[in-house]
Amino acid sequence: MSANSMIKELKSFKNFEEAANDILQIMSKFIDINTLFIARNDQRINEIVNVFNKDEVLLEQGDTLPFGETFCKLSVDHGRESLFIPDLHKNELTAALNVTKNLGGGCFIGIPIYYGNGENYGTICGLDKKPIELSQEHIEMFETMASLLTYVLDLDYANKQIQNLSAPFVPITNGVAILPVIGLMNEERVEHIIYSALTKSKELSLQYLIIDLSGIIQIDAIVTSSLLRIASILKLVGVTPILTGIRPDLALKAIEYHNNLQGITVEASLERALNRIGFSVEKSELNENRTAI
Repeated sequence: MSANSMIKELKSFKNFEEAANDILQIMSKFIDINTLFIARNDQRINEIVNVFNKDEVLLEQGDTLPFGETFCKLSVDHGRESLFIPDLHKNELTAALNVTKNLGGGCFIGIPIYYGNGENYGTICGLDKKPIELSQEHIEMFETMASLLTYVLDLDYANKQIQNLSAPFVPITNGVAILPVIGLMNEERVEHIIYSALTKSKELSLQYLIIDLSGIIQIDAIVTSSLLRIASILKLVGVTPILTGIRPDLALKAIEYHNNLQGITVEASLERALNRIGFSVEKSELNENRTAI
């Protein structure tokens, strides 16, 4: 089975951890090695973050060792190609290591995983208590999966940045803030926004939170219901929510999905929302291009 065929078998995943677990399980079907694992290091400690043991438990998630005493350190030092040691007792790099003595011999294969900026994240590795031989295709699988995990690391980081940037809190004055919601909505993002809204409302001691929905690209029944739930939850903690920027198509979908806005303050624009709570927007006399609130 080729590495490309393995990639086709991968399911969709939400983050790096899910992708790592899937990759190890799929690789275990095609490589006859007892333990496959992914380790993360900070140049001091090496931690097992994902592991798959076929028969005997050689490693467990959360296991740690000083980085300098591990096979993973040898793999990182080896560079961007796979380091394959078919017999740990016969290799000068590993024969004297305590991990080799504790394991009782065996074999190891590892290749580094990098962040997009070239910084090392850790390694993806295989380990067994008996010496084995791996084919060139198996070694290429490790290299392909290391590249894939590097890509997933970047996607995971970018997604977290988007989560933060797509719902930024903008404090206006004491007790008042604006939450512009931007982009494509899904259940995960809605839950993130709910958590952020509650956390920031408490941190800023908000009385009013203006939630602007004009930047939403697409919406469905679950998301519509969840967005309205944000407003309801805010009311329960003493914050008055004001929804703005509800386009006609969003309003029609809210009705279509049997969600009504009864009991929730809705204004057509941000300016009208500010007016409602006692603010006015005027052009400054010093510079008519500046706006004073």
